[in-house]
Amino acid sequence: MSSPSQNRPWDVHRLPSAEGKNVLVTGGNAGIGYFAAEQLATTGALVVIGSRDPGRAETALASIRSRVPGARVRHLRLDLADLPSLKTAADGLGLDRLDAVVHNAGVALDDPPRRQTGDGHELMFATNHLGHFALTRWLAPLLSAAPAGRVVTVGSFAARSERLDLDDLQSLRDYRPKRTYGRSKLAQMSFGFELDRRLRALDSTVLSVVAHPGGALDSLTPSRPPLSVATPGERLRGLPAGLLVQGKYAGAWPLVRAVLDPGVQGGQLWGPRVFGLRGRPRREPVPAHMADPSVAARLWAACTELTGVDPDLGFRRARTAPQGRCG
Repeated sequence: MSSPSQNRPWDVHRLPSAEGKNVLVTGGNAGIGYFAAEQLATTGALVVIGSRDPGRAETALASIRSRVPGARVRHLRLDLADLPSLKTAADGLGLDRLDAVVHNAGVALDDPPRRQTGDGHELMFATNHLGHFALTRWLAPLLSAAPAGRVVTVGSFAARSERLDLDDLQSLRDYRPKRTYGRSKLAQMSFGFELDRRLRALDSTVLSVVAHPGGALDSLTPSRPPLSVATPGERLRGLPAGLLVQGKYAGAWPLVRAVLDPGVQGGQLWGPRVFGLRGRPRREPVPAHMADPSVAARLWAACTELTGVDPDLGFRRARTAPQGRCG
């Protein structure tokens, strides 16, 4: 992506130009994804909002256009819980390249019972991880066609306290909604780091970066009517929490930096500066359990089998120029 002055620190309110770039944000119709899409739209990039609900997507697009004059935004119908539909969705982008995809969409259930997709997968694991795993396969040619494509995987602070059960990835034996959600996000983060290792082994120009929003509350989030509205009472009640966490506008900052900052490198983790919960984006140390290559390899193999996609996800070894000869 285009670079800001190397002498100026990253400024969340003065983003570099991304004119001519194409970015897909899954789940960009609400929450963190919406605010990432809104901020990216200010850079001049074409921002595609991936959403399974056309009505909510159109509301999000209208909100962005009302705040960003000349915004280049559009909708892609995308249902990550429907694995067979993802190739068609990717083909529907109609682009010759994709400079970045933000794997943001997710579902969090608060109460039992365990729910399944039409393919028979546990809903949170399927939407939050399997769908993005398979989607990456179908986006690989477009990402490889960009000069420096990026896969930005959105994790969660909740993943820090979880560990994957590789023998029960779909929570058949032990389904507890909060644990299952945390594990699905941990699977996503493990995927992001493993993808970078595999891309580096292929000498690919595509980077894989992981980012998380920290603690992001609706009550601390700017209103975007009719998309989302916080009442004065809700805002007042949320003020004490603002000492530790933040709203979703600020929660999008690490995602946006992971997409745009030319200094970001593959395999890095980006999150809020203050205890990983609030503040401006910074690079964080990667917890060992998120980047364990043996765990990641077993997870990758399981997801390849569950999704039916190629193990290499469609990425190929970069071609090297032939060596010149003298004489």
